[in-house]
Amino acid sequence: MTGYIKKGTPQYWKAISALFLGTLACFGVIYCTQPLIPVFSREFALTPSVASLAMSFTSGGMAISMLAIACLAGLLDRKITMAVSLSGAALLMVVVVYSSDFTTILICRAAQGVLIAGFPAIAMAYINEEFEPEITGLVIGIYISGTSIGGLCARLLVSTITDFFSWKAALASVGVLGFLISIWFCFAIPKSKHFLPQKQLPPNITGDLLQNLRNPVIIRLYLVAFSIMGCFMAIYNYIGYPLMAPPYNLSQTAIGGLFTLYLIGTFSSTFMGGMADRFGNAQILCISILIMLCGGVITLMPSLVVKIFGLATFTFGFFGSHSAACSWVGKCCLGDKARAASLYLLFYYVGASVIGTAGGVFLSYYGWAGIIFLIGIILGGAILLSAKLFAITRSYSASENYSIKTKKLQESGK
Repeated sequence: MTGYIKKGTPQYWKAISALFLGTLACFGVIYCTQPLIPVFSREFALTPSVASLAMSFTSGGMAISMLAIACLAGLLDRKITMAVSLSGAALLMVVVVYSSDFTTILICRAAQGVLIAGFPAIAMAYINEEFEPEITGLVIGIYISGTSIGGLCARLLVSTITDFFSWKAALASVGVLGFLISIWFCFAIPKSKHFLPQKQLPPNITGDLLQNLRNPVIIRLYLVAFSIMGCFMAIYNYIGYPLMAPPYNLSQTAIGGLFTLYLIGTFSSTFMGGMADRFGNAQILCISILIMLCGGVITLMPSLVVKIFGLATFTFGFFGSHSAACSWVGKCCLGDKARAASLYLLFYYVGASVIGTAGGVFLSYYGWAGIIFLIGIILGGAILLSAKLFAITRSYSASENYSIKTKKLQESGK
């Protein structure tokens, strides 16, 4: 395998460190404003739903950018695209920090979403192209661990600095760290050796995209992605409101500490992904979404300990369902897997924007019970979609692979 990055070599460690730190910076920028939603409500006299737009605009920008990247990926230099994504998003944090009105913050957050989407979209392609095929699974696992740790560290850092200083100082720290990491990334990440840039857009892009949207299994998985990420964002966007109010009166730092529950996701995504390989994606997807729903209902209990247990259960279910759904898309796809994955992320982040914002309206009118009612309806629909997928896949022989099943479904018009 001449030219591939081999495990244990100096080039390997430089590439791994660059990708891991780059992922930390990327997801730190994405999620740094989530613990600040109650702070923005107080600072700018906003309703919860309007304050949550600081997250929704970023995920919305990412969703739009993901679709564009799916079309342009063959033209984009891997290293330059990832470096520009990191440095550009970090520099925009300066504008956020010096903004005196919430509208400017939202414009910058949307621009950050558009820019930062280039990193996760291209990083996966870079790993598959440049590392030895025998170790790509390991490298992708390291990359995914960086996504959860990056979001977690940013939330903890922002919450703590906000408690002791201000939210502007907190976001400034994220921006400075992100920019320093982007500089290291530029020097550390090896140049692409196996990527052959295209001269022009291939003619089959639209056909590939439409093929996925017409696929009866994949389109349901996209709707599941929309639902689970939207509900996950709604829960974590607004959990700070009831817990910072009486009788709990938790500090901003304590609220940030709740995000350590993301570490549960590091386990559940791996564990439930293995269960999906063993028992089938449809069955594990149904179970995981049901666990999400049960966890959400448990957070209605008045005891703080029980609430946190419910949040942990909900988090376990989310990462398990995301793992099952995401891996299933790759198994079902008959065309370009990168475009299928980009469409999955498109629905995923649109769900974060739409349901994440709608949750604030329900919180304003009906309190925390309103949030749980909203996610209960949506997750109930997701369970029905998953049950339909289970019924569809059960109608074919278990010995047939998913690609064959999907082809039969398309031919039968189901």
